[in-house]
Amino acid sequence: MATGYILNRGALALGIHCKGVCRNISLTQIRGKKRWMKAYTFLMAKKLKLEGPPPPKPRSQQPNWDYHAEVQAFSSRLHENFSLELLKTAFVNPCYLQAEQERRQGLGLDSETTALVLKDNIQLSKKGLGFTQSFLTDWCRASFPTLPNEGMASIVGHLMSVAVIVYVARNLGIEDLTMSAEFPVPDEVLHSTFMAVIGALQESSGAERSGFFLRDFLVTQLIGKDLFDIWMVVNPMGLLVEELTQRNVPLPEPRLIRSAGASTVLPLYFVGLYSDKKLLAQGPGETLVAAEEEAARVALRKLYGFAENHRPFDFSPQQEHQQRLIQSISSSN
Repeated sequence: MATGYILNRGALALGIHCKGVCRNISLTQIRGKKRWMKAYTFLMAKKLKLEGPPPPKPRSQQPNWDYHAEVQAFSSRLHENFSLELLKTAFVNPCYLQAEQERRQGLGLDSETTALVLKDNIQLSKKGLGFTQSFLTDWCRASFPTLPNEGMASIVGHLMSVAVIVYVARNLGIEDLTMSAEFPVPDEVLHSTFMAVIGALQESSGAERSGFFLRDFLVTQLIGKDLFDIWMVVNPMGLLVEELTQRNVPLPEPRLIRSAGASTVLPLYFVGLYSDKKLLAQGPGETLVAAEEEAARVALRKLYGFAENHRPFDFSPQQEHQQRLIQSISSSN
């Protein structure tokens, strides 16, 4: 009897303890993946393989887009004082106006209702193109006074090429603001839009600010470029002879300086060009002809001020450059 009483009291105490513990613990069933996830993922992968990736959507067709605020932010981000009306006009391409007109006419609207108030950027693009070409030519003539006209034209053509302009325009965010009939925006349309932005900046802030804009964003694309990657010279030795003749310098004499592995599959020759017993330049090559041409290119780079170790271009504003110079002088004293 006593034993049964003790067992009953023990079981009751254990039940009360377990009940108190279970009140503080919430038991929930958690699975790593849902049952439908595998089938859904397989179906989406199969659909992507059959239909392909979805077509890209322009930023204007995505949520949280305010065109007026984006145009203002573009002007502020570049620290330029654009006229907002001119800047908005610079982003409107003729292909967009034509496509929008056809779309509205397809909806059955009359001509008065479908008329667009927008103006295209043809005039701004022409103005920006002319100013860009003039500025880049003057900059090349001032930076490389000894460079021939063919070399200047090659540098200007490289900086104004579609590939360079499109690269700069996309990194500045112009593609998102461009009104075009197609998306992604074609390179030719983006090129004309960038030139229209230059034209809008020239009319808004003047030629000086437009020149600084081109210097900061376009001329800097020359950094790390080799002259003869831009300007294709077929006969560098003949060009070097012409340059030295115009400067009344004795003609260059190629001489083999050193070589290695001449009897192997990969020979190496170093040819030096001497003029009046002075070493003008030296260059390597797998053959004597290739080494001579490379030495001629090195000599031309030195003559034109486009050598590999030339002084970096100064892209800082003139006032800031003078202030830095004054600060460096005062700190040294």
